[in-house]
Amino acid sequence: MKILVAAAALCATVSCAQADVRILASPGGQVGPFIELFDKVRESGERVVIDGPCLSACTLVLSMVPGDRICVTRRAVLGFHAARSIDQRGRTYAEPEASVAVLQAYPAPVRGWIARRGGLTSRLLLLRGRELAAIYPRCR
Repeated sequence: MKILVAAAALCATVSCAQADVRILASPGGQVGPFIELFDKVRESGERVVIDGPCLSACTLVLSMVPGDRICVTRRAVLGFHAARSIDQRGRTYAEPEASVAVLQAYPAPVRGWIARRGGLTSRLLLLRGRELAAIYPRCR
């Protein structure tokens, strides 16, 4: 059920238009639907336009789609935190091994930015503005 809700939320906030996938607002969610979507985007050759918040699992786009096919607008915000899971009782717990794997999958400039801010923790790190534009080009 949670996967379907996450997939529905993702589809509502990502629009496709003539060889561009535009991320308008994604709070993240379950990893599986994002991996499936970004795998298809990578295979399609489409460009990804990050045009709003791309938080949590949405940032997997950075490790799955080639960087030369990603651009950002002035509204783009990337949000990173340590991996975590929710058990059947709704309790959240850390996933340190998954956090290490995700961090290693990000491109080097993103890993460096995260490291300079103390690494992936439960606190949300927001990459935006000039710092983001120094890593990914502005969309044209």
